[in-house]
Amino acid sequence: MAYHKPASFKSPQAFQEYLTASGIQLPFETDIEPAPHSPLAQPFSLHGWTIGNRFAVLPMEGWDGTSDGRPSELTFRRWQRFGLSGAKLVWGGEAVAIHPDCRANPNQLIINRETLPDLAQLRQALEDSHAAGFGETHDLVVGLQLTHSGRYSCPFDKARPTPHLAYDHPWLNPRLGLPSLSGRVLSDEELDEIVERFIVAAQLAQEAGFQFVDIKHCHGYLGHELLSAIYRGGKYGGSLENRTGFLRQIIAGIQTHAPGMAIGVRLSAFDFIPFRKGLNEIGEPEFMTMGQVYPYAFGGDGSGLGIDLSEPVALIKMLDQMGVRLVCITAGSPYYNPHIQRPAYFPPSDGYQAPENPLAGVARLVWAAEAIKAQCPQAVVVGSAYSCLQEWLPNVAQAVVRRGSADFAGLGRMMLSYPQMPADILAGRNLRRKLICRTFSNCTTAPRKGLVSGCFPLDSFYKARPEAHLLQNNKP
Repeated sequence: MAYHKPASFKSPQAFQEYLTASGIQLPFETDIEPAPHSPLAQPFSLHGWTIGNRFAVLPMEGWDGTSDGRPSELTFRRWQRFGLSGAKLVWGGEAVAIHPDCRANPNQLIINRETLPDLAQLRQALEDSHAAGFGETHDLVVGLQLTHSGRYSCPFDKARPTPHLAYDHPWLNPRLGLPSLSGRVLSDEELDEIVERFIVAAQLAQEAGFQFVDIKHCHGYLGHELLSAIYRGGKYGGSLENRTGFLRQIIAGIQTHAPGMAIGVRLSAFDFIPFRKGLNEIGEPEFMTMGQVYPYAFGGDGSGLGIDLSEPVALIKMLDQMGVRLVCITAGSPYYNPHIQRPAYFPPSDGYQAPENPLAGVARLVWAAEAIKAQCPQAVVVGSAYSCLQEWLPNVAQAVVRRGSADFAGLGRMMLSYPQMPADILAGRNLRRKLICRTFSNCTTAPRKGLVSGCFPLDSFYKARPEAHLLQNNKP
């Protein structure tokens, strides 16, 4: 299914007209203001910090660490480029596993006593590059995302996943070759141990000089899956109080054992039914029948394709009561419904063609962040999905921040191809069109094929690497 791509529109007015004709509602401003007057250039005060502008670098999942979880030269290069981006809030830059067994891939970073000096050097490299590019770091805030991959743990070999389940999911279990009753569900006692590992990891991150940690609760990983564990027994399943207990215990433990360490949560605020390739490779829901109820979507309305933010809003209000205000809004999972999580015009090799205009996916996430901000005004909301807007990213981000629909515009894939975009926008420079992410999804296809992560089509450094030729030759 073909849609007009953002690069095909030669003026802001033409793009706006397309949005209107397509029934897509996105905040949009025709004229981009440079610093110091732009809404995107305004500082933000939080936890005694002054965050210098409203751009955030979102965490991604790296595939280029060493087998023992340390950053490689490629990891350092990526983080140095984050520092040169001009963004003043760095949301981890990387998903870092709290234990070797819970990595999503064999080259994911790990935080432990042995890797701690390397992670501290990685943070310092980012700060040094930021200082070199912008002269100061007093208004730069750098955090670290802590993760347990749960169902999607694959720590040793891409071909040998070792899933750790929050509960048996009748539709997701078969995707991993598991029976409906798998015997892989983590016990309450095992979850208690994982809580303690998160707390220790946060203490280590504080030692390494990070200013906050993100307790990852998104994209189908363990924390997110627990939020939908309505049929799980014991203290971590059933009621919303129980399903949020894992996160709340981690937060309380960090506040006790790492006093002064700030905490954020990246949250899949809604979820849909799993999708699969259908006719003409277009994504379609799995196993959907008339009148069927899908109860496994946190933030879903029970239909599998609709949204009810009641529980996500209740969770964010719980976080506020615990002093946690920093929330990044995302959705779904890259494993079973990627079009709602990272809207794209070109799917990864193991994905499906978008079943909707990708800009509708962007608008859905912008709306969700706005709705949450309206009901939880105390929350500091970081939005996502902006990369899919391409040339028109600054027009939407500026409008969103000006109207208070979100506090920060978060950039993920764009940071791989064009990390300097925030600096160029704030300086009033023309965007470098040859670097703008076109959502080719090679940054996903490469890791799915066991190759290092990076932007192979647009980053000349990766374009010249041997993996680029392997990727090109192995495309379907």
